[in-house]
Amino acid sequence: MWLGRVNPLPTPLGLNEVTQRTVLLSDRADRAQYSVHRYQHAPLSGMWTSERRTGLPLGKRDVCMALILKALVSTGGRSVQAACDWLFSHVDDPFLDDPLPREYVLYLRPSGPLLHQLSHFWQQSRITCGKNKAHNIFPHITLCQFFMCADGKVEALCEALQSTVTQWRGRFPSPLPLELYTSSNFIGLFVEEQVAEVLKAFAADFSTEAATKADVHVEPHKKQLHVTLAYHFQPDHLPSLEKLAKGVDVSMGCDWLAVLFSRDIRFASHETLRVMYPYTPQNEDELELVPGDFIFMSPVEQNSTSEGWVYGTSLSTGLSGLLPENYISRADECDTWVFHGSHSFLSCASPSGSGAAVGGACDGLLDSRLLEDRSPGDPPSLNVICQPMQVLRVNSQPRLPKRTLFVCRHGERMDVVFGKHWLSQCFDAKGRYMRTNLNMPPSLPVRSGGYRDYDKDGPITVFGSTQARLVGEALLESNTVIDFIYSSPSLRCVQTAHNILKGLQQDGKLKIKVEPGLFEWTKWVSGTSLPAWIPPADLAGANLSVDATPHIPVSKLTVSESYDTYISRSFQVTREILSDCKNMGNNVLIVAHASSLEACTRQMQGLTPQNSKDFVQVVRKIPYLGFCACEEQGDTGVWQLVDPPILPLTHGPNHSFNWRETLLQD
Repeated sequence: MWLGRVNPLPTPLGLNEVTQRTVLLSDRADRAQYSVHRYQHAPLSGMWTSERRTGLPLGKRDVCMALILKALVSTGGRSVQAACDWLFSHVDDPFLDDPLPREYVLYLRPSGPLLHQLSHFWQQSRITCGKNKAHNIFPHITLCQFFMCADGKVEALCEALQSTVTQWRGRFPSPLPLELYTSSNFIGLFVEEQVAEVLKAFAADFSTEAATKADVHVEPHKKQLHVTLAYHFQPDHLPSLEKLAKGVDVSMGCDWLAVLFSRDIRFASHETLRVMYPYTPQNEDELELVPGDFIFMSPVEQNSTSEGWVYGTSLSTGLSGLLPENYISRADECDTWVFHGSHSFLSCASPSGSGAAVGGACDGLLDSRLLEDRSPGDPPSLNVICQPMQVLRVNSQPRLPKRTLFVCRHGERMDVVFGKHWLSQCFDAKGRYMRTNLNMPPSLPVRSGGYRDYDKDGPITVFGSTQARLVGEALLESNTVIDFIYSSPSLRCVQTAHNILKGLQQDGKLKIKVEPGLFEWTKWVSGTSLPAWIPPADLAGANLSVDATPHIPVSKLTVSESYDTYISRSFQVTREILSDCKNMGNNVLIVAHASSLEACTRQMQGLTPQNSKDFVQVVRKIPYLGFCACEEQGDTGVWQLVDPPILPLTHGPNHSFNWRETLLQD
């Protein structure tokens, strides 16, 4: 953190524009870490009142302050570090100095049991009928139109919302009467008219308060207030969606939260895409891609692009360029929104700003960790803002005695992080393993077929082990008991299962059942043979506690199997596993591949398999340690996806660093 006076950096002659901009912004960001901290604890008028205090000429003071405010607002005021990181990542953003403000919107967002109901509808409607436009935003009631607010007025805007909610405590209608309405292309829950007028009065009071405190014009919503469940869907999906909508119990308890979000107005009409794979530009007009980043794409800008390429702008850097379309997937519009505050109308819940807790002591409220920690303006984490499917379990409750199947993807793998030629980095001519990076494990199990067998059956990284242990610790913290654990024979899966058990404090107590039938679609295996997996006896010698009594032996697997064969195999082995474990324990964990989360659960729910193209699109979206839960409905044999007992795991990339190449430059 910058604590002393910093003199303005001179601009050396001969530096190109990019270097000048980088030097200037680095200077700004260094001061930002100090000044942002001061801004968060002191009024704006008391900041930077002299050149002596800032080390900046008074003429540059306002420019630097504008940058700091922009960084704070773009990261939701989460932290000093987040704002500074945002500044550094946008060093080459051509719109960095653009004074255009962000757009804001006020929603009522459900929490508690009703959120569970709506989240289930969101999830099942997407699985059954695919995405429609309602999925772009979490369940909500719109209270006003989008409105602009200058960066310097955002703090006052948040105060206006808090003040209005405080005035309305005890007056806000609860519960809200909701009535289902359906038409040929729309399904929603409408607020009863008299109660809707009360909500509009609250919105009008906020509009007045915002105009007084923040000098902004907020136009309250004039249409009928409602929660949109589905719209712009295919006509033949109406019966399925209507049936799901009728299953939403609107009488369930709910604390409606007043939430404030913002978005970048420049991309309001753009399509939002998520980066799935890293890409290094090959030409000057191409955009670098980092997994987890978001891309804004305008249909208007695609007219001159080549087939297979799109033109877009990165959320994390502000840079624009061409990118391969098979490296991205569709995301939800609200994934890139910034959260600025949430307030409960119940007296038991304290109001929340960007960095405060939402729920307090109240059970079932919206998880504040999903709101306060997920700012897409934070480049190192590149996290998603809105995940309405996850609800905080403030008071850990014992699970109901239902049978639950958990399916989890393995952890970060060596060959993906260090490339397909990673063996040449780690093994000498005599086959001896050498650790060349901290993320490589200190040692590897000895393979009877030689180290070349790692080429098709790679281990997980040190961070992959950490990911798995974190999931195990989260399961332990949530009081979730795992009665049986099954793993694909791939080493990365067995190691992941082992580290999950470590986190659960069950390593050595619960054996990992190695099941070849859980291996991924063999069409994805390169070459003409399956991997030479480590035999169970050798795994035991590597301190991996395993049991090998397979339902589908290795001999039954074939190279390049058809999609139908893979789906049938996955369904068969899942049913046999659950049948074996029945009456012996309630919870079964399968640790396998990204494809397993779909292949092992879809038919268990009574759904027909997707076509292979849609299946691949689903699989591409499942990250390391992606985790899902499927629960049996009574003793019927019918299963249903439910909220997992743990929070999702999200983190950002960390590229390779060579200090010689980076720092020893002429």
